[in-house]
Amino acid sequence: MDPAKPKLLDQVRDRIRFKHYSIRTEACYLDWIRRYIRFHNRRHPTTLDAAHVTAFLTHLAVNGKVAASTQNQARSALLFLYKEVLNIELPWLDGVVNAKVPQRLPVVLTTDEVKSILDRVEGTPGLMLRLIYGSGMRIMECMRLRVKDIDFTRHEILVREGKGNKDRVTMLPVSITVQLRQHLLRVQALHNDDLAEGYGEVYLPTALARKYPDAAREWGWQYVFPSIKRSADPRSDAIRRHHADEKALQRAMRQAVRDAHIAKPATPHTLRHSFATHLLQAGYDIRTVQELLGHQDVSTTMIYTHVLNRGGRSVISPLDQGPHSPLG
Repeated sequence: MDPAKPKLLDQVRDRIRFKHYSIRTEACYLDWIRRYIRFHNRRHPTTLDAAHVTAFLTHLAVNGKVAASTQNQARSALLFLYKEVLNIELPWLDGVVNAKVPQRLPVVLTTDEVKSILDRVEGTPGLMLRLIYGSGMRIMECMRLRVKDIDFTRHEILVREGKGNKDRVTMLPVSITVQLRQHLLRVQALHNDDLAEGYGEVYLPTALARKYPDAAREWGWQYVFPSIKRSADPRSDAIRRHHADEKALQRAMRQAVRDAHIAKPATPHTLRHSFATHLLQAGYDIRTVQELLGHQDVSTTMIYTHVLNRGGRSVISPLDQGPHSPLG
């Protein structure tokens, strides 16, 4: 073995960072690759083949009883290992198919249920939940929101690098603009304190950091919802103020759902589902809702028409149109 050659997991880490994958994807892929190697008694992946990959994925489903989405996550990590790191193009790679993820209708709250929950969450968590419901953002899109991407004049939010690495524009709810401005004043004061203490840098993607070396300390690039404390960046060990931890927001939502005596298994992401459903109920065009949500295909947005118990064209049952219909 070449002593100068990096270890396998270091090669994986380097390749992930070269391709600018998120730190969460990096941690996830490394974990699955470790588990794959341990499952096969620490044999090097170059000595394994399709049968070994299939055996591992089958073990996850049968013995681990993991969800199909989790199994597909493991599959993606292994395909990355073989194709991107080991440069092994074998015919069986394309034959390792995705597990079929069951299609289930999303949990959706009524407008009264949303109000009941939001009334029970105060402070920054309450502002974040209102922003998610009022804009349709995903929880991590909210966490990673930068100051410069809020346009108070046009009441717009520019969502950067959403799912599929795509940008999109969604609305900024007018009803929270005063609260959001006040929040940003407190965040700016925190940033100024960081600068005075010799810190104040925020994480920027590698290409941006090279192109704009001073941007990491500028106010516009700071996170709208920063962490309460500084921490070491796992990529570089630089001390920075990262964005807030989504787990705290999830806990606040969970407590509010309990306090409101709502039986539905609602999470912050449920507010995104409710955003889409309530817009369709209000009569907005499904294509508009698709763009606000950032769905690549309108068929993904169509699932919310099923939640409404109506077809894609909002067809009313002929039984409800008769002379004895409750609709009159």
